[in-house]
Amino acid sequence: MSEKVVLAYSGGLDTSVILKWLVLQGYDVIAYVADVGQQDDLETVREKALKTGASQVYVEDLKREFVTDFIFPAFKANALYEGRYLLGTALARPLIAKRQIEIAWRERAPFVSHGATGKGNDQVRFELAYYALNPDIQVLSPWKMPEFLAHFKGRTELLEFAEEHGIEVTATRGKPYSEDDNLLHISHEAGILEDPMYQPGEDVYSRTTPPEKAPDTPERIALTFRDGVPVKVVNLDDGTERTDPLELFQYLNEVGSKHGIGRLDMVENRFVGIKSRGVYETPGGEILHVAHMDIEGIAMDREVMRLRNMLTAKLSELIYYGFWFSPEMDFLMAAVEKSQEVIDGTVYMKLYKGKALAVARESTSSLYDQDLSSMHIEGGFNQQDSGGFIRINALRLMAHNAIMRQKHKHWGVEPQGE
Repeated sequence: MSEKVVLAYSGGLDTSVILKWLVLQGYDVIAYVADVGQQDDLETVREKALKTGASQVYVEDLKREFVTDFIFPAFKANALYEGRYLLGTALARPLIAKRQIEIAWRERAPFVSHGATGKGNDQVRFELAYYALNPDIQVLSPWKMPEFLAHFKGRTELLEFAEEHGIEVTATRGKPYSEDDNLLHISHEAGILEDPMYQPGEDVYSRTTPPEKAPDTPERIALTFRDGVPVKVVNLDDGTERTDPLELFQYLNEVGSKHGIGRLDMVENRFVGIKSRGVYETPGGEILHVAHMDIEGIAMDREVMRLRNMLTAKLSELIYYGFWFSPEMDFLMAAVEKSQEVIDGTVYMKLYKGKALAVARESTSSLYDQDLSSMHIEGGFNQQDSGGFIRINALRLMAHNAIMRQKHKHWGVEPQGE
């Protein structure tokens, strides 16, 4: 009796070839398709998996869980890898792996498999999640298996194998882009995009309107938060309103896409130590990120914000590297949750020509005192106290510079005499 393996299957070139290859190696392959919002015909993907040799196929709708349990928690932390990337691929991987392990347990399959390469981040993300959730699981990672690598050097051999075995693929030798599509983003990499000097044309972009061709009239929306989580979006121009988490995020994608919001072209550092060029489209995520940072500006204490921002860089790195199911991630997310307890209010935004602009905000937990901060109103703050405040903060500067003047004759500004 063949041993069972649950394969994370997308229907693309790599996983289609891997499915067939595993079958030829004697495995009983159960294909698992994670619906995380990719714009694919999943029924066609199911049929393709069966035609390619899968004994059965699971198509799991994970979109709502993706939004509520992964996207929203990460955005509460303002997670950005290397200060730029909104982690669209990285956030989906632990969810995909989690359901894959559940299916393996249900099917009593001792093996799981994936199509991630041995040079990328996804192999680490998948496998760290597998082992965290089931230490006894065995992982078949073809791109790290000598017998697979002996046959397949790259895309050319994959395409030849697919043609030989009658596997229909959308990838071609002329345009071998690698794309990862989900509810949060679509990424484009590989092929000609590996040249960091190559400027991608509009044929590469598929999620967003070119900003220069976006509507000439701004669109106005209001995004309301409770405890740092978006709970309502209202289009102030046409009255459209969404409160369901999944529908809300899908609507942000819709309006963001229309206005060309969320494009990013960057070279980043993979966990394995290789630099990689990625072209990303994250329309709804960019709107949510800008709005959340803005509501924090009015509702979050300054010192809490400073400490949380220190944690954000590390938390973003953990997500990118694949440590979602780790004790340090649990610790950081607990701190993030505490920081969001009073992040309530509404941000008013203008969407225009590739930009999501926060133009006004209000909060029931606002720490902003208009009278206190005003330059035109006296009261609530004794401005004479500022003199002592400045002198106290200047003490260490004066001491430092006195020492430096003794050590270096021309240090600082020398007193000018007659």
